[in-house]
Amino acid sequence: MKTYLNKGRNRTLQMAALTTSLLLSSVAFAGEVTLKSADGTVDLKGELVEFKDDNYVIRTALGELAISSSRVRCEGASCPTFDTVATDVHFYGSEAVGLGVMPLLLSGYAANMNAEIEINETQNEDETLAKLVADNGFGDEIGSFLVTSTASNDAFDALLNDDAAIGMSSRRITPAEARALRAAGKGNMISIDQEHILAVDSLVIIVNPDNGVETVSIEDLKGIYSGAITNWSQLGGADMPIQVVSCEEGTGTFEVFQNRIFGKDAHSAPEGAIVENDSNKVAAFVNETPGAIGYVGYAFQRGAKPLNLVNECGITSTPDPFSAKTEEYALQRRMYLYNTENPAPKISDFISYATSDAADGVIAKAGFIDLGIISREQALDSPRAASLLNADVDAFEGNVIREMLAEMTKYDRLSTTFRFNLGSSQLDPRGLEDMKRLANYLADMPKGRGGPTFLTSQQPV
Repeated sequence: MKTYLNKGRNRTLQMAALTTSLLLSSVAFAGEVTLKSADGTVDLKGELVEFKDDNYVIRTALGELAISSSRVRCEGASCPTFDTVATDVHFYGSEAVGLGVMPLLLSGYAANMNAEIEINETQNEDETLAKLVADNGFGDEIGSFLVTSTASNDAFDALLNDDAAIGMSSRRITPAEARALRAAGKGNMISIDQEHILAVDSLVIIVNPDNGVETVSIEDLKGIYSGAITNWSQLGGADMPIQVVSCEEGTGTFEVFQNRIFGKDAHSAPEGAIVENDSNKVAAFVNETPGAIGYVGYAFQRGAKPLNLVNECGITSTPDPFSAKTEEYALQRRMYLYNTENPAPKISDFISYATSDAADGVIAKAGFIDLGIISREQALDSPRAASLLNADVDAFEGNVIREMLAEMTKYDRLSTTFRFNLGSSQLDPRGLEDMKRLANYLADMPKGRGGPTFLTSQQPV
């Protein structure tokens, strides 16, 4: 039996109606409601008396209290319902992108335009509305931006149905989704003008901080998430049952994990697994449960213990920004923004900012891994060097390897890694973006600095 910690989150896609304000559409008063804020500072129960001037008025043991609707979300059958909020640009899709990076990214966008930003929750779960006003709040309104965070699958449905201007996804669009959008006249979704890599991310394997295990392999994860490995003692740890925590099917995080661990063989979470669709709750459960193991995006570790990961080649990788930027970490994904053909100026302006060097600091601050270039020394004690030095090769090849590693220690390695389709000289979309960033990086390099070294890779993309 699987346990679902948070059911009922998937919602019907809602059209962002061009209204001028939040409009009360129906009210069922005289019932108990709960008012909650996202930061946990407000959690009140009482009888709803009225909704007036954007305030909830509830009757409690302390008397009648009025709470601004911008601070709390109403829960309960007696809560008033609202028409969809006004918006110029509607983002829809991945909760990893929507909850993890979009609030700070919109704030950075506002700062880049010398605008004032006001961000409030709407009455819908995991939905926020940002309003930008020019000249630091003294000018005209630039626009309103609604962010609805659900799952990556929803991003493409929303684009197809004209329910969103920008789709957020923690996985790449599938061929079937791209064909459906093309057939609907939405353009070529994998063109550089419509598919945008916002950041890269590592799916981090997390365990309770008191767990003594430090490293896990791809094969170990396959055993754990298929139910073949059930106790930490089987992995060199304590004699303690493994409590598997998995993400809900349909989320980008689940699909990336399943595809990387099980390939084309569809595999549900094992019997007794906890299934969750909120990365924050995955991390919270793992932190509270000694035998738990889960997987979350890099930005959602929340104090849980990350495990090193051994890939099929026997190379151990740490889930850090450098291994994510090089895309050599075994559980790697890209975070995407998608728009349809011929986007409005406000859409193009935001995407131009979000994918520029100016947004790198904001993305990093949000806990994600930006596309900015960093360098690292080529140390002989690195996992990659160690795997080569310990390789089972003849004396001649061993000597060549040692000479190569000794030469590489004279240079730093850049995180930029160019990949090509097999038998092709055409760079993948990430490579095209990195080429521009590399040019800027070299142009800004101080005079007298030694030339960088690069790794190029011929592999399917």
